Amino acid sequence: MIGDSAVINPEIMAKKELFKRQFAEGVPCRHVVIENFLIPEIADQLYEKFPPFETLNVKRKSINEDKAEDYHFERWDPVFGRVRDALQSEAFCIWLSEVTGVEGLRSTDDSLGSGLHQGKNGSFVDVHVDVNMNPEKGLWRRVNLLIYLNKNWKPEYGGDLELWDVAMQNCVKKIPPFHNVAVIFYTDDNSPHGYSKIHVPDYESRKSFYTYYYTSVGEGFSYRDSRFLPRPDESFLKKAVTTVKETLKINAKKILKTLGVKKLDFQDKN
Repeated sequence: MIGDSAVINPEIMAKKELFKRQFAEGVPCRHVVIENFLIPEIADQLYEKFPPFETLNVKRKSINEDKAEDYHFERWDPVFGRVRDALQSEAFCIWLSEVTGVEGLRSTDDSLGSGLHQGKNGSFVDVHVDVNMNPEKGLWRRVNLLIYLNKNWKPEYGGDLELWDVAMQNCVKKIPPFHNVAVIFYTDDNSPHGYSKIHVPDYESRKSFYTYYYTSVGEGFSYRDSRFLPRPDESFLKKAVTTVKETLKINAKKILKTLGVKKLDFQDKN
């Protein structure tokens, strides 16, 4: 049994070898896209019980992003906790390690473990690479899992997850955020990703459930903060502002880290 058998679609779990091959062959970064990831009734419950945008605890609005996120599962319908527990279970982490080839994966019980993302009309997250460490837990971040929860999502809404090449010259793959679609991808310097501005009715939003997976820090680890990477078609002004802002942020965090400050804003932007 993989995690909670009443949460994760057992047909998906049985296709481990297929997804292992697809993950290894994924470009521009190792990844796999899985439809019907959760039991349909569970995915529908998550969609129907998804907390209103206004109630999510963290609002991110800057030149590089516009969205909300939260991880306070105790405030939401119990179905969210069931899904979190299934995705963080030992059995599922073993399955995920076998699919990705990353041994010893596990998640955490904080904001960098599992939570929710949501964006209203105009929401976007510029292309970025993720921070590669959970600073409070001292763990190496290796794999992202996103489950989209958007029934009746239309292509004209936009909001596709964009996977870019390392040189930031081409968007190699776009993944629409359709309902009950999961994306599992390896996160490192070679996995720039983000989504462009969405255009949705006032009653609609782009919703996702995230879980991030870690291993102990080992050989090859070198701390890297998250950073935004300008698209080639962005204005000179935005590129300049983004570069300056990200440089200042990264240097400030380095100083704080040197001083032993661990409680920094490391929440992610996917």
